[in-house]
Amino acid sequence: METAYKGTNKMITGIVFGVITFWLFAQSMVNVIPAVQDDLGISLGMLNVAISLTALFSGIFIVAAGGLADKLGRKKFTNIGLVLSVIGSLCLIFAQGSLLLIIGRIIQGLSAACIMPATIALMKEYFEGADRQRALSFWSIGSWGGSGVCSFAGGAIATYMGWRWIFIFSIVFAILAMLLIKDTPESRGETVSAKFDISGFILFIITMVALNLVITQGGDFGWTSPLSLILMAVTIIGAVVFIIIEKNKAASFIDFSLFKNKPYTGATISNFLLNAVAGTLVIANTYVQVGRGFSAFQSGMLSLGYLVAVLSMIRVGEKILQKTGAKKPMIWGTIITGIGVGVMGLTFLPGFVYTVVVFIGFALFGLGLGIYATPSTDTAVSNAPSNKVGEASGIYKMASSLGGSFGVAISAAIYATIAEASSLEMAATAGIITNVVFAVLALISIIVMLPRTEGRTSDSGKPVRLKEVTE
Repeated sequence: METAYKGTNKMITGIVFGVITFWLFAQSMVNVIPAVQDDLGISLGMLNVAISLTALFSGIFIVAAGGLADKLGRKKFTNIGLVLSVIGSLCLIFAQGSLLLIIGRIIQGLSAACIMPATIALMKEYFEGADRQRALSFWSIGSWGGSGVCSFAGGAIATYMGWRWIFIFSIVFAILAMLLIKDTPESRGETVSAKFDISGFILFIITMVALNLVITQGGDFGWTSPLSLILMAVTIIGAVVFIIIEKNKAASFIDFSLFKNKPYTGATISNFLLNAVAGTLVIANTYVQVGRGFSAFQSGMLSLGYLVAVLSMIRVGEKILQKTGAKKPMIWGTIITGIGVGVMGLTFLPGFVYTVVVFIGFALFGLGLGIYATPSTDTAVSNAPSNKVGEASGIYKMASSLGGSFGVAISAAIYATIAEASSLEMAATAGIITNVVFAVLALISIIVMLPRTEGRTSDSGKPVRLKEVTE
C-alpha cells in the first residue's frame, strides 16, 4: 500500500506496549501460580491447562491471523488483538473459578495471534533502512525483554497489590497502545488469490487441543482411562491424516515444502524446542514459592538476571551472526541455555546457595536465548523462498508459541505427578531435567541441520543476512 507516512517513535512505543500486553498475561501467570490456585480454589492440573492455553491458541491461530491481517488490514488486526486482550483480561479479573479463567486465557491467546504478526508487518511497512532495523530491534526487545520485565513486574504486583492487578495493568497498556497507534495509516499486503485451507486448519486445531489435553490432564483422567486413550488416538490419527492431506494440497495450511530446506527446518525445530524450555520458568517459580517459601515478588527478583542478560545479548547475537554466520551463535546460545536451566535442578543445595545458583541459572538462560534469537530468526527467514517469506515467518512464530505451550504443559505435568508421589525437590529436579532434554534436542537439530555457513551468499562468498526480521 503506497503511502507517504513515515513511522514515528510514538508508533513504535504503541506497538511495544501492545506486545508487552501479551507478556503481562502470558509470562506473569507462571510467576503467580500459588496465589491464583489459592484464590480460585482450582486444581494445579486445571491451572496448568489455563496457563498453556494462551500459547496454544496463539500458536494455532497466528498463521491464519497473519494472513488475514495482510488482506484486511494490519492496523485493524492490531486493534482487534488489543480489544481481545482487554476482554480476556477482564475475564481473569472477574474470575471466581476455572470457567472465566479458561475463557479469558483462550481469548488472550487469540489476542496474541492477532497482535504479533500484524505489528511486525506495520514496522516493516512504515520504516526503511536503518530506521526499520531500529524499529524491529525495539519490537524484538519488547518481545524477548518483555518476558523478563513482566516476570519481575508480575511478581511484584501479585505480592503487593494482588494477582488480578496484573491484568488491570494489561488493560491499561492495551488502551495506551490503541491511542498511540491511532494516527498510523492502514496497511495491507498484496491480495492473495489462494483460498484459506479451512479443513486443514480445523484438523490442526483438533489435533493440537487433543494433544494438549493429554499432556495437561492425562494424570487427572488416568493415563489408561478411556478418555485419555481416545484423546491419544485423536492426536495420533489427526497428525497422520493432517500430514497426508496437507502434503497433497495446492494451498495448504502449512506448506511442508518449506521443510525441504534443512537450515530452515533446523532453525524452526530448535526454535520450538528452546521455547519449550520456558517450562523451566513454571517449575522454578512454583518450586521456590511452595518449596522454599519465597513470595511471588522474591521469585520474580530471581529472574532479574534473565531480564538484563536477554536485553543486552540480542544485539550481541546479531553482531556474532554478521561475523561468523548463524550456526556458531545458535550452538553457543543453546549450550548456555541448557547449562543455565540445568543448574536450577540442583534442588539438594541449601537455601542461600540454591538461591544464588537459581539467579545465575536465570542469567545464563537469558544470555543463551539472547545470543540465539536473531541468528535463528535470520536463518529461518533468509532460507525461505522470496514469495513465501511471510508464510515461513508465520510457521516459525507458530513454532515459538506451540513450543512454549507444550513445554509448560509437559514440565508442569511431570512436576505435579512426581510431587504427589514424592518430594517437591524431586519433582522440581525432574521437571527441570525435562527442559534440559529439550535444550539438548535443540542443539542436535542445529548441529545436524545447519551447514557451516547458511543462507544466501554474495558474490564474494560471504553470507548475506536478511536484516529486516525479528525474533
